[in-house]
Amino acid sequence: MKLPRFTFLQWAVHIGSWIPLAVIVYDYFQGKLTANPIQDITYRTGKTALLLLVLSLAVTPANTLFGYKPLIRVRRALGLYAFMYVALHFLVFVGLDYGFDLGLLKDALFEKKYALVGLASGLILLPLAITSTRVWMARLGRKWKRLHNLVFLAGVLAVIHYIWSVKLDIRTPLDYGLAVVLLLIARLPLLRKNVSNLRIQMMGRMRKLRSKVLIQQPVAHRTP
Repeated sequence: MKLPRFTFLQWAVHIGSWIPLAVIVYDYFQGKLTANPIQDITYRTGKTALLLLVLSLAVTPANTLFGYKPLIRVRRALGLYAFMYVALHFLVFVGLDYGFDLGLLKDALFEKKYALVGLASGLILLPLAITSTRVWMARLGRKWKRLHNLVFLAGVLAVIHYIWSVKLDIRTPLDYGLAVVLLLIARLPLLRKNVSNLRIQMMGRMRKLRSKVLIQQPVAHRTP
């Protein structure tokens, strides 16, 4: 079987995305989790999920700004890894924290609003993960892009979930919230068009400047 060829950036994304989980497993066996290990694992998986989700949202604006096409090839992987950590976050909450007790879970969801918002964010990400393949992209056509634009709603809900669950020091959740808002603004068609045009103009000027420098460089003559 022929293995896929990955770029350095793709390898970095795949390896980097597994590191937080490896650290959690290592800390568990080393007894380095906090006094409340379930809460610690829940927090870590949730924060990693949000980080990867924000990084996946940053791919398109970064490509628009820098014109670095290889970034597009890691967007799907970042999104899927984000969903993987969302699923782990949910399983820890449902399984380890509440022992799969539907009665307790029902009470928790309606009593703890952050849990309900987090569930809504995860449910939005579920169909996005399922339909992330090229087969689904072709099957859904124009609807695919509209469906996957819901990722921003999932991001906003995830930030709200983070803020409400932390309660005290909300500076880090607010930083993530600001990042999501800025990335949403960066995707506005008019702004994307202007940024793309500006980048093309700057690249054109740099090429002209480089050509002038090469033309003006004196030609070295060999001495007899």
